[in-house]
Amino acid sequence: MKIGIPKEIKTLEFRVGMTPAGVHELVSEGHELIVETRAGAGIGVTDADYEAVGASVVATPEEVFAAADMIVKVKEPQLHECALLRPGQVLFTYLHLAADPAQAKALVDSGATAIAYETVTSADGSLPLLTPMSEVAGRLSIQAGAFALQKANGGCGKLLGGVPGVKPAKVVVIGGGVSGANAADMAVGMGADVTILDRSLPRLRELDDIWGGRVNTVYSTKHAIDELAPEADLIVGAVLIAGAAAPKLVSAQNVKDMQPGSVMVDISIDQGGCFETSKPTSHAEPTYVVDDVVHYCVTNMPGAVPRTSTYALTNATLPFIKSLASLGWKGALARDPHLANGLNVHAGHVNHEAVAKDLGYDYLSAADALKAA
Repeated sequence: MKIGIPKEIKTLEFRVGMTPAGVHELVSEGHELIVETRAGAGIGVTDADYEAVGASVVATPEEVFAAADMIVKVKEPQLHECALLRPGQVLFTYLHLAADPAQAKALVDSGATAIAYETVTSADGSLPLLTPMSEVAGRLSIQAGAFALQKANGGCGKLLGGVPGVKPAKVVVIGGGVSGANAADMAVGMGADVTILDRSLPRLRELDDIWGGRVNTVYSTKHAIDELAPEADLIVGAVLIAGAAAPKLVSAQNVKDMQPGSVMVDISIDQGGCFETSKPTSHAEPTYVVDDVVHYCVTNMPGAVPRTSTYALTNATLPFIKSLASLGWKGALARDPHLANGLNVHAGHVNHEAVAKDLGYDYLSAADALKAA
């Protein structure tokens, strides 16, 4: 199979769809890799590094899209990239379509087969291709929040861990999944007073065991958020419903009730955000202020540490890419129902139920799409 790796073009996005090690694996199995020039520059990888492991380097994204049977990316294609896709071509990347109706329409119109990293599942129900970036985003959320709390950056001027004789800052993490747990881990490590909210009692027990009582665990309700928000110095939104838009758990009134100079970091912003006051931002302009509360809502948070993120992502995606390359998308999805859960769009149809429901499309299951293909 011919596999294309274009350069990422989202604002200040420095990750790349595959490392040279991943390219080497695929080339050794007989596949052809086409990489856009300087695609790896953001992680310190040169064109020569890709050529050394057998890739062909081309000058433009148009050449990559035209030559490839499958496009492997990191972030969702921008609209002019969607226009380069064609029927029968496979796109494998993060999509987050429920929060992006324009992209969804462009992919439907393209006729291509779009498989989303974030809805591929595993046998235990987890999301193996979202997990590494959730780990990164969770850890970054505390770094970003601590930075925004500094007075010069619009915050109230609190140090997360405090110092002897001065109380630490209060951190509230909404969601005890992968990103929430990693956020809490970082906040605990920095000495903050940490509270985690979740709606799974078994998960709250697990989290309590992990930190041996060093975090507060609270069952997530509107009342709990109403009580905790006014006291919080930093709120991290880490809520995910696979494929669907994130629920709005922190209301505009909650934000008004917060202390001036407090900070909110919305990890869920790729899926529309879990704060009513959230709107997407970029690494170029990561924050804005609503009711004296600093909001950090960057839609590609792991792009801030592209080297770590790219290597972690390739580790997770490579087995699936190898399967798609060797069996073709139909064979790979037929053999692996968990990979089939990643099918979001094929031949003008939406194939993920949550996406179809949120965006008002008719739903065609992956199984029916495979039968029709």
